[in-house]
Amino acid sequence: MAYDPKLAAALSGATLRQLAHWRKASVSRGAVLIPEISSTRPVLYSFRDVVALRTCVKLRNDASLQKIRRALDTLRDDLKERDHLSSYTLVADGSSIYLAAPDQAVDLVRKKANVVIHEMVDVLQPFYRDGRHIPPLLQPRAHVAVDPAIRGGVPVIEGTRIPYDEVAALLRDGVPPERISDYYPSVTATAALDAADFADYVDSFDPPRERREVAAG
Repeated sequence: MAYDPKLAAALSGATLRQLAHWRKASVSRGAVLIPEISSTRPVLYSFRDVVALRTCVKLRNDASLQKIRRALDTLRDDLKERDHLSSYTLVADGSSIYLAAPDQAVDLVRKKANVVIHEMVDVLQPFYRDGRHIPPLLQPRAHVAVDPAIRGGVPVIEGTRIPYDEVAALLRDGVPPERISDYYPSVTATAALDAADFADYVDSFDPPRERREVAAG
């Protein structure tokens, strides 16, 4: 299983435009993140990609895209760190971007080793981006869970293998929450409402014109 761009955006906090931009290399620097499953249509992201994207979104709160690209080039070209971006702890403090490790931290912009990091971040936890609340990655809603060992990480009703969007689709078709158990006995009305709420959140990452076209159709 894999994440299409809209679901990857919703789980990471990036916009669809940012995802497209980050897939491309600039004139002088490499791409921020190329999806490891498919970088051409249909574009598909992995769970590791989503974790890395959350890191990039959090960095973007405190650093310019140019600075992020410079830091990633230092990581990959100078330090020869070529593992998946999700493998690294990257922290920004408004002046630079650092690679944090248990025994040291490296300033990836000014290329100085053994700097002090005052605050570590956990990209799996919730945060805000441009006034939007980005939910915790592994529990985006109380009854919706993300586990890479279950359906490849596609959000499901907690404690089941039932995709959230299948339940949300039934509610959108007019099935009352309390009747969802007729279709999925293990899904409560509360869990169904959570699935619908998360589906609405995912759809909010559609570009405005696309949302109007869907509504008009």
